[in-house]
Amino acid sequence: MVALGVVFAALCGVFYRAMLQPPDVFGRIVSRTPLPLLMVLPFETLWTHARVGGLRPGDPAPDFQLPTLDHRQTMRLSSYRGSKPVVLVFGSYT
Repeated sequence: MVALGVVFAALCGVFYRAMLQPPDVFGRIVSRTPLPLLMVLPFETLWTHARVGGLRPGDPAPDFQLPTLDHRQTMRLSSYRGSKPVVLVFGSYT
């Protein structure tokens, strides 16, 4: 029984470490993980702790750059700092 607890804790640790990776890396790991294993692990609890981040209300947003919709140029968030308000919306419109 103790061995089973050690294996479970080790799997939770491995998956927690995987959750700290960039989304594309984590996606590849999850896609190769057997579904029964995902059902046994406390996925939501691990995810909540792994992705909490370090920003607090009032902190400036981290800088990033993204291509425009037509892919002709790249926009950087910091280029708008101090000049005009920016609203960041994270979500899916599908």
